[in-house]
Amino acid sequence: FHQACSPFIETARCYARPVRRKRKDIPSHLDDLPPTMLKKDYANVPVINSVDDVVKRLLSLEMASQKEKMKIKTQQLVEKVRRSPEDNGSFEVQVAILTAKIRTYEEHLQRHPKDKNNRRRMLMDMDRRKKLLAYLRRVRYDTFENTCKQLNIQYSLPPPYVRRITKRWVVKKAFCVKVFQEARKLKAAERLKQRREWQARAAKE
Repeated sequence: FHQACSPFIETARCYARPVRRKRKDIPSHLDDLPPTMLKKDYANVPVINSVDDVVKRLLSLEMASQKEKMKIKTQQLVEKVRRSPEDNGSFEVQVAILTAKIRTYEEHLQRHPKDKNNRRRMLMDMDRRKKLLAYLRRVRYDTFENTCKQLNIQYSLPPPYVRRITKRWVVKKAFCVKVFQEARKLKAAERLKQRREWQARAAKE
């Protein structure tokens, strides 16, 4: 015996069913790494060419973790901007390392937008990178342009600081100007007195 349900109950049942959201394929900055590339720790090992294909596959990026892929990507970005093969701490290298971190944070936050801890870390790294780029732009502009071009960074100038004029600020400024003028009058009178004393001493000598 089938008991007919009211339209309200049927609607409530349909609403209570869990809906599976289809996860969007978010493009990653690590997609351009070939899966056959070896991991960073095994790339320069001379014995690697004589090992089995199964071992090569295990040591390649196909079986690598996100952290191991990040090492390769960071090394590639550093190679684009470093001044010499021994350069590991210049401003350009620091900008490249921070750029790799920031792009990883951005991809993570697209999947997990409520992760406030990683968002805070990303904003701190972005602020640090902005300071480094501002210093390079002020001291070595050609290096700054090359770094932005090689790392594909869109640098925007900070907006000029504009103070909001309020009634309280106008009154405070007028009071400060008045105090400054009175202090100048007192100092002028004191300097005139000292000058007359010096002239009197010089006349006696």
